[in-house]
Amino acid sequence: MEPVTLTTGRLVLRTVGPQDTDAVYAACQDPDIQRWTTIPSPYLREHARGFTEQMVPAGWADDSMATFGLFLPAGDLVGMLGVTMISLGVGEIGFWCAEEHRGHGYVTEAAVAVARWAFTDRAIDRLEWRAEVGNTASRAVARRAGFTVEGTLRSAINNKGTRRDAWIGSLLPSDLALPSTAPYLPPRP
Repeated sequence: MEPVTLTTGRLVLRTVGPQDTDAVYAACQDPDIQRWTTIPSPYLREHARGFTEQMVPAGWADDSMATFGLFLPAGDLVGMLGVTMISLGVGEIGFWCAEEHRGHGYVTEAAVAVARWAFTDRAIDRLEWRAEVGNTASRAVARRAGFTVEGTLRSAINNKGTRRDAWIGSLLPSDLALPSTAPYLPPRP
C-alpha cells in the first residue's frame, strides 16, 4: 500500500522518512515514552534511523502497518500513531506523544482521523487498543477517541523482556456512525 496523508483541524498525519529521524530520536529520549512503549531503551540514533528508514516504509509496503507521524502545520513532530494489522479486518492502534505537546488533545484527534480512514479505506471492522495496566494517559486518549475499554489481559505485553498485564479496548465502525464491511451480530441479552 502506498502511504497516505491525512489532515485534521490542527494536524498533518503523514509517513515519516529520513528527514524525520532527528525529531523521532529527540522525542524518544523521553523516559515516559521509553517506559510505556516497547521501543528500545536506551533509545539510540540508530533505532530512530531504522524506524524511519526501514520499519515504517516496510510496513506500508507489505500492508502490515500504517504508521503516521503527527505534525503541526509548522512541521513540529507531535507524536506517532500506527495501525498494525493483527488479523483479517482487525487492526491494533498504538501511539505516543512528545512531552511538550501533551495535554492538547492532538493524539485523540489523530486517533479518530486514522480510525475513520481505517474503517472506510482499509476495510477494518475492529480497531483494538492495548496499553500496559497503569498507563492512564494512553487509556484517557483511547476513551476520548471513543474506544470501549473491555478489560484486562494477563501477561499480554512483553515490554523489554518482562511480561505485563494490558488493558484492551475496541472501536467499531458503528461507534463512529460508519458502516462495517462485514455483518456484526452481537449476542442477544
